[in-house]
Amino acid sequence: MASYVFQPQPHPHLPIVGSDAVFPVHRIYCVGRNFADHAVEMGHDPNKEPPFFFQKNPDTLVRSGSTISYPKLTKDLHHEVELVVALKEGGEDIPVERALDHVFGYGVGLDLTRRDLQGEAKKLGRPWETGKAFEESAPCSALLPVATAGHPGIGRIFLKINDRMKQEGNLNQMIWKVPEMIATLSTLFRLAPGDLIFAGTPAGVGPVHKGDVLEGGVEGVGEIRLTVD
Repeated sequence: MASYVFQPQPHPHLPIVGSDAVFPVHRIYCVGRNFADHAVEMGHDPNKEPPFFFQKNPDTLVRSGSTISYPKLTKDLHHEVELVVALKEGGEDIPVERALDHVFGYGVGLDLTRRDLQGEAKKLGRPWETGKAFEESAPCSALLPVATAGHPGIGRIFLKINDRMKQEGNLNQMIWKVPEMIATLSTLFRLAPGDLIFAGTPAGVGPVHKGDVLEGGVEGVGEIRLTVD
């Protein structure tokens, strides 16, 4: 048995609705510009550019109900509410028609973004990690297993800040559906049990300020609540 030179950090995990067990998280993948209206509001043509992928670190996860600190080095923190897909099986080159067999369940996530740092990285042609993969940037609800949730392909997705609606859309507006996301990701990476996929956000992304209370949800999946201190 290995002897560590210092105590390793706890393994990131999420609670499961209706269970005392927890879901161990391996990687977090995010789908970029997967709602056509969001692609347009970000200045892109959804008919010309397919969605793409980036990652957040698993230790950026934050549970629903938490209070987080406003992140450093930004004056433009943005919210993005998303369906989260949790995988129970991995693999490479997964066929679209078998992709849903790999899903454990679903949750509701927030892809928090330091938009000013992301914008600067875009201009310079640099990676996005400073804008996307910072501490506490991936709040997520408890996961609802497929046995309860099914595979939601339609349903309201929304986000409120201080009880004012900011984002609202429907899962049927996603450009790439869940099976296509899984199949395409599996051609780029060797997927594994414990992987999460943040599936993209509808239009209406905007700033978050100190003192804000964020409340979001996906119909038939769950809700998320976050306070920014």
